[in-house]
Amino acid sequence: MSEGAKLVTSAAAAPVAAGLTLRFLPVVDLPANLPADPSEHPIAIADMANAFGVTHRTLHFYEEKGLISADRIGPMRIYGHDSIVQMAVINTCREVGMPIAVIQELMEELDGAASQDEADAIFHNALAIRKRELVSSLSTIHRQMQKVIGLLDGDAIRVDLGPGINDDRQPAFSDAERHCLELMAEAQGPGRIAQAMGMEVEAVQAMENAIIAKFSANNRFQAVAKAALIGLVKS
Repeated sequence: MSEGAKLVTSAAAAPVAAGLTLRFLPVVDLPANLPADPSEHPIAIADMANAFGVTHRTLHFYEEKGLISADRIGPMRIYGHDSIVQMAVINTCREVGMPIAVIQELMEELDGAASQDEADAIFHNALAIRKRELVSSLSTIHRQMQKVIGLLDGDAIRVDLGPGINDDRQPAFSDAERHCLELMAEAQGPGRIAQAMGMEVEAVQAMENAIIAKFSANNRFQAVAKAALIGLVKS
């Protein structure tokens, strides 16, 4: 999809509740399979559902919650640019597991945003909170699994938690790598980690890559999640 089809939300968006109109929304990509340019042409409910991979009932539910709104041509619901833009943000939130109540609170907080930068910051903060929740959930699941294994006789049962995090093949880390992992778990970037550890940024990046490789992870988030699973960092 062209750059022009990406979500740019400095214009007014659809109301999420009576009298509530959003001026700014975080920037996310629109679905690639929209049937027309949403800035010029509204789309039917079937196209809306297909583009976002949801059911008609889901769209009705979002309307009932005031998260999107629809116009009508006769008996057919149609969605304009504002609702499509808003749905893109909602769908992104749902894909990372945010509950509807949290999304409603997020939209209300976004209503107070005075600029695009502020809207983006609000969204990033919501994602950071969700990240901590997911890491905590992974850590809890690991502790519960270890408890179950102990109750069932851990010597006889081996549970595969993924590459690099089974008890009999945990990767070894130096003190510096452990410190780096702790800072990564706090969502610190390479620049801040370099300052905290008194290292060059390039050296920190190399250390992060080594840590990611030891966990057989695809990125730093997966590495931190696996570290939390084995109790190497606090969730």
